[in-house]
Amino acid sequence: MESKQVGVVGAGISGLVTCKYLLQKGFQPVVFEAGRSIGGVWASPLGSTRLQTPAELYQFTDFPWPESVTGAPNHKQVMEYLEAYARRFDVIRHVRFGEKVVGLEYVGPDQEEMEAWDLWGGTGDGFAGAGRGVWHVTVEKEDGAKEEHVMDFVVLCLGRFSGLPKIPSFSESKGPEAFNGKVIHSMDLAKMGSSVAAEFVKGKRIIVIGFLKSALDVAAECADINGVELPCTMIVRTKRWNLPDFSAWGVSFGYYYFNRFSELLFHKPGEGIMLSLLATLLSPLVNAFSTYFSSYKLHV
Repeated sequence: MESKQVGVVGAGISGLVTCKYLLQKGFQPVVFEAGRSIGGVWASPLGSTRLQTPAELYQFTDFPWPESVTGAPNHKQVMEYLEAYARRFDVIRHVRFGEKVVGLEYVGPDQEEMEAWDLWGGTGDGFAGAGRGVWHVTVEKEDGAKEEHVMDFVVLCLGRFSGLPKIPSFSESKGPEAFNGKVIHSMDLAKMGSSVAAEFVKGKRIIVIGFLKSALDVAAECADINGVELPCTMIVRTKRWNLPDFSAWGVSFGYYYFNRFSELLFHKPGEGIMLSLLATLLSPLVNAFSTYFSSYKLHV
């Protein structure tokens, strides 16, 4: 089979891994990256951002961390690790920086024919048999100029946080316009850069809405800048606990949440009767695990 050209959108972690495996399979990958750096969300995080997991739980299977990196690496260490990975597997030369994908068009069989297919591509082949279709990929460069590339296949590696902040909707006159202070998204704070962000936060009373990774990063950043004099307030919908490590009374979280068994505890889209029944029967274990670890938190 002739070597196929595959377009990869995004040079974050997923894009780097995709490019690496495409090269190993003999394809010709082209990675389109809108920014000037690999790394995705790790390229411009808040200064205090670090992994919330130990290094050994966040690594490529074929590229371990340096022995000097222990615990939960900070964002600079993560970027150095990703850059080393890209160099090791010769990925960088396939990345086109400063080129944002603004259009994708599939040129091939019409919609009516595709809807009649029982198999992907009509044949079960990812490339639709003998070159029946191609993708026209339109990219916009930093100077505003546009180019079109023809690809045999396209892989989207944009991630969940590709420059699109998730803003909740508010009823009329109940949103940011009714608030006397400044309302920004965590992405906006990260884009400011460390020095500008520090100046923006310094001396202000900050309220963070949410309790996931970005919210905790913002709270940590505010704590580093303002200290105890102006503590940051977090507003969350449900009570949550942050534990100092991945064990409680000597029992590791991994036995419950980091294995295949944990997947059986929750209902999933498209699940069959057996998986649905298992999730229903095993769901009380979720509350049992949460109660166990919450009890530990209250006693430490």
